[in-house]
Amino acid sequence: MDKKDAFGDLHSKDFKVGDIVEWSTWNDGRQEWDYNYGMITDIKNELRSDRLVSISKVLPINSPSAEIEHFTMSLRLVSKINNEIVEENPQCQ
Repeated sequence: MDKKDAFGDLHSKDFKVGDIVEWSTWNDGRQEWDYNYGMITDIKNELRSDRLVSISKVLPINSPSAEIEHFTMSLRLVSKINNEIVEENPQCQ
């Protein structure tokens, strides 16, 4: 059997820890999409429902500060982390 990449792994290569991302959630009360923003804190492949998938942990910016796990394919890149900051501050990695 051939080894395959995790589902969403190709999309996850566009992201790095520290990037700002966006995702949407449906608001039943207003009957429209709410847009949420956060910073990626971890990207990993996990076994879910007998399939290896890419999961990203995100620290929300505009809501309670508990980390949320997202299927990486559901995230949209807003801003990439500045590599110069990471090089000057290794603790950001």
